[in-house]
Amino acid sequence: MLFSYPFFTNSMASIVTIFMFIFFLIWISRRVQRTASKDKVLPEASGAWPLIGHLHQFGGSTPAHIALGNMAEKYGPIFTIWLGVHRTIVVSSWEIAKECFTTNDKAFANRPKSSAQEILGYNYAMIGFSPYGPYWRQVKKMATLEVLSNYRLETLKHIREAEVNDSIKEIYKLLVKNNKVLLEMERWLGYTVLNVICRMVVGQRFGKATTSVENDRNDQCLKALREFAELSGEFVVSDALPYLRWFDVGGIKKAMKKTAKELDDVIEEWLKEHKQRKISGGVKEHQDFMDVLLSIVTDDDETSSYDVDTIVKATCLALIVAATDTSTITLTWALSLLLKNPETLTKVQEELDIYVVATIQCSPSQLTMADQDIRVNEEGVEDVETLLGMAVHSEDEAYKLYNDYAI
Repeated sequence: MLFSYPFFTNSMASIVTIFMFIFFLIWISRRVQRTASKDKVLPEASGAWPLIGHLHQFGGSTPAHIALGNMAEKYGPIFTIWLGVHRTIVVSSWEIAKECFTTNDKAFANRPKSSAQEILGYNYAMIGFSPYGPYWRQVKKMATLEVLSNYRLETLKHIREAEVNDSIKEIYKLLVKNNKVLLEMERWLGYTVLNVICRMVVGQRFGKATTSVENDRNDQCLKALREFAELSGEFVVSDALPYLRWFDVGGIKKAMKKTAKELDDVIEEWLKEHKQRKISGGVKEHQDFMDVLLSIVTDDDETSSYDVDTIVKATCLALIVAATDTSTITLTWALSLLLKNPETLTKVQEELDIYVVATIQCSPSQLTMADQDIRVNEEGVEDVETLLGMAVHSEDEAYKLYNDYAI
């Protein structure tokens, strides 16, 4: 034998003793930090298991938001849980949420790293997934000035008006052929919004929602955009348990890679067309956002390690995904809520007839006036954006103080 039994036993005992000593030091240091701090310590939900934390409490039939709500009733408006190896702060009070995301927004500007950000977000190059820093600020500035500013929105309003008119004309053409038409509003709204944002970002119309000719590829792309949003919110086991990174539990990572490839192929095709037009000297009357990015972004930029193509594709796709998914879902829910409240629907129709004057067009000034005067909430339909508010995961800086709690 290479080692005698007594020697092996003594070695194991020494190793165990060393580990116990290390854990004891860590435990003592944490106790000293908590004792030395005069700040209140966040309450921690009970029932955490080794390695997985509180994950087992969210795997049953009870939805996660209900489980978290039950915890909030027990532990208060702010407490902590363990999602695998990650300590997570849960806030259920609007006062504390305002303190975090308004007063101390920079401390929560980062997003915790995840598989979705890496696979779907071009390795964290996408503005919604990239960490807070010089690169994020630069991309946000470009997107704000060239697409989201009041000046640009006013300049590009003809695109919105034209696409809405074209979409409504498509419905009228169907009505002329058939007196009774079944129209999937979610698909119609999705195409309308997608046409608007695609013309603003890449200068191309996406397609028609009421025809099936050559629309299979467009439908597949629209489906991929929705899958992008869904997969971004999927729970990946390896995000909570990093030691399982090489295991794709449930095939979620595989689905992410498939969706990322489908969308990248579309964006890559648009990018090649723009670069070819730029090389050939072709100039459009109105530059779209991709044209602007290609003229601004260079490989010499020291704020990031990404190449020009990656920055352009990631930023354009971020705008398209964000605008298409959120707007389509919000409008679809608004219609469904109105249909479930016939009296409110009638009231809204009457008010719109007054301000729009029986036409199918409505200027921004009329919309503003109608928004101020139409009292939808009094008729029983809540503000849709309030009903459908989204919770975005944020990563806080260590030992910041909010609401007298040490985080």
